Amino acid sequence: MASTDGAEVLVASNRGPVSYQVREDGSLTARRGGGGLVSGLSAIGPETGALWVCSALSDGDREAVRRGVGEPGVRMLDIPADVHADAYNGVANSVLWFVHHLLYQTPLEPVFDAEFRRQWASYEAYNRAFAEALAEEAAEGAAVVVQDYHLTLVPGMLRALRPDLRIGHFSHTPWAPPEYFRILPDDIARQLLAGMLGADRLGFLTQRWARAFRACCEEFAGGLGTTRVGVHGLGADADFLRRRAHEDDVADRMASLREEIGAGRRTVVRVDRTELSKNIVRGLLAYGRLLDDHPEWRERVVHVAFAYPSRQDLAVYRDYTAEVQRVAAEINERYGTPGWTPVVLHVKDDFARSLAAYRLADVALVNPIRDGMNLVAKEVPVVSDEGCALVLSREAGAYEELGEDAIGVNPYDVVDTARALHEALTMPAGERSERAKRLAAAATALPPAQWFLEQLQALRAEPS
Repeated sequence: MASTDGAEVLVASNRGPVSYQVREDGSLTARRGGGGLVSGLSAIGPETGALWVCSALSDGDREAVRRGVGEPGVRMLDIPADVHADAYNGVANSVLWFVHHLLYQTPLEPVFDAEFRRQWASYEAYNRAFAEALAEEAAEGAAVVVQDYHLTLVPGMLRALRPDLRIGHFSHTPWAPPEYFRILPDDIARQLLAGMLGADRLGFLTQRWARAFRACCEEFAGGLGTTRVGVHGLGADADFLRRRAHEDDVADRMASLREEIGAGRRTVVRVDRTELSKNIVRGLLAYGRLLDDHPEWRERVVHVAFAYPSRQDLAVYRDYTAEVQRVAAEINERYGTPGWTPVVLHVKDDFARSLAAYRLADVALVNPIRDGMNLVAKEVPVVSDEGCALVLSREAGAYEELGEDAIGVNPYDVVDTARALHEALTMPAGERSERAKRLAAAATALPPAQWFLEQLQALRAEPS
């Protein structure tokens, strides 16, 4: 039933805008995050009675729910930890992420056995908890915007509970083409699409991912039905980035990085999570190839590579992080000299240091094997002090908007990526600066708050 004083706008996502920690004395501290949804909700104003429904992710979050501690405008769901682990790691990150990013080594994986079916039941329960909470909290005719692959079943479940609502879903990942989507068990594939098609409107980051979704619907669900599909290419927040990049802690990190790099050297910068799809290892191999093919760059360039830990509770991610470190160490051992470290690798997350690297970048290397968008590709040209050249994988969603002024590469082709790095490093300063200006303009065309509001307006404009 609709709440008599329910929210007019609701957002649902796995991770919410706030997280809690338990201090040694037993008290709770709250840490509020940022990002497009946070700024989007703040942009629509408090009079809308907006509500963010999210999952309790940590012991601190669960304790906050149990104590009735909460932030205004946020409802955190205390889903059992084992159910969340099955849904999040067992299905969302180990199956759906792998399908949409085409990551499986298919001779060996996946194996959809009884354990997968048990985890899938948890994924259903997790989605159902969100649908029931949204149904309970929404005012009559409210707009609900569901986020990402963790919650693909929610639109259909919520439609059954509250047919009066305007329901949207946004996918932050790529969408798999039909020939890869069919890896999923037939009933699971149909259930996923039926869940998505419970929405009035679906949003994707690029036309390519929207076309792939439509193709899957044609093949496995008999078409889209009444669901509309739109494209909203999330942009960088230029005002925030430029302001934050000139704060004191960033200046301190710049001084430290300059010392690590050495005076007068060029920089090839990458900033990524150690996510399998980010292709960090091939990026390192391409840099090593550059030093082989163009020995004139030895001692004149440094690869500043930030590979921040991601999903370290999954063995395949721990192994990948170890391989990144091994290859970086191998390059340094092979080419390094007493006064020159070819690869400066950092694996501890530090946003201020990332911004410092952005400002120092002569070349940004963004070479994912597949990526929904990739905001780093959009952020570096905005922040770079002198204007940087962008070496960009054609498999990144950002390529659709930035490809004209980037140097495009096949992410699997290490030799071609090395060639692109050389081209970027030798690009005349004037051309590099002009390209960077055009890249920055394209990258900021739809900043986060506007990105969210555009979806909300389109959803509300759908015929009822």
